Amino acid sequence: MSVAVARFRGALARPWVGGTVGIVLLVALWWAMTAGLENSTSFPSPVDVARSAVADGWPFYEANVVPTLSRAAQGYLWGNLAGLALAAVVLVVPRLEDVITQIGVISACLPVTAIGPIVMVIFGGRASAIFLGALLVFFTTLVGAILGMRSASRSSLDLVAAYGGGRWTQIRKVQLMSALPAIVTALQVAVPAALLGAVVGEYLGGIDAGIGVALNAAQRQIQPDRVWALSILAGLIALGGYALVGLVGRVLTPWAKEKRG
Repeated sequence: MSVAVARFRGALARPWVGGTVGIVLLVALWWAMTAGLENSTSFPSPVDVARSAVADGWPFYEANVVPTLSRAAQGYLWGNLAGLALAAVVLVVPRLEDVITQIGVISACLPVTAIGPIVMVIFGGRASAIFLGALLVFFTTLVGAILGMRSASRSSLDLVAAYGGGRWTQIRKVQLMSALPAIVTALQVAVPAALLGAVVGEYLGGIDAGIGVALNAAQRQIQPDRVWALSILAGLIALGGYALVGLVGRVLTPWAKEKRG
C-alpha cells in the first residue's frame, strides 16, 4: 500500500497531472453544486454552459477572441520590453535599482479600472486595452528579471574576474545566464496578466469586438451561460499561453531543469 501511495504522490507531483486532477475536481464540484438548482439565472451547470458555447458557434467566438488576443499580445510585447529594458539598466548601473524598483511598485499600485478610462479618453478604447495589458505585465517582468540577476553567485563573478574577465563578461557569462530562468517564469506569469488587462480594457468600452465587449453585452442581456462560457474560455487561453511559454523556457534553459532535479 505504501508503494502505491508513493507512486500516486509522485504522479501528482508532475505539474500537468496535478493540474488535470485539479480541473476535474473543480468541474465535479461545480456540477454537484448546480445539480439541485433549477432554472438558475446566475449559476448555470456545466452542461448549460457547454450548450451555450455550441449554440453560439465558432464564428461568434472567433470574432471576439481574435481581437482580444491581438491586443493582449501587443500589451504583452510592450510591457515585457519595458520591464526588460529597465532591468537591463539596473544590470549596467546597479545604483539605479532603488529608483527603477520604485517605478515598478508605483505601476503595480495603479488601479487598472481607474487608469483605463483616462487612457481611453486620451487615446481611444483600443489603446486602453493594450496599455492595461502592458501595465499588468510590466511589474511582473521587471521584478522577475531583477531578482534573477541578483541570483548570480558572488563566487562565479569573482572567478570570471580572476581569469581576466571584465564587467561585460560577468554580465554576459554569469548574470544573464543566472537571470534567464527567473525571466522565463516572469514571462509565464505575464501571459494571464496581459490577457486580463486586455479584457478589462475592452470591458470599459470604446471597442466594438473582444471578449470583454462580449462579456459586457452578455451581462446586460442577462445571459449567464454565455458569461460563464466566455470566462472559462479566457481562462483556458491564459492557461495555454502560460504552458506554452513554460515549454519554450524549458528548451531555452535546460540547466534550470537539471538544477531543480
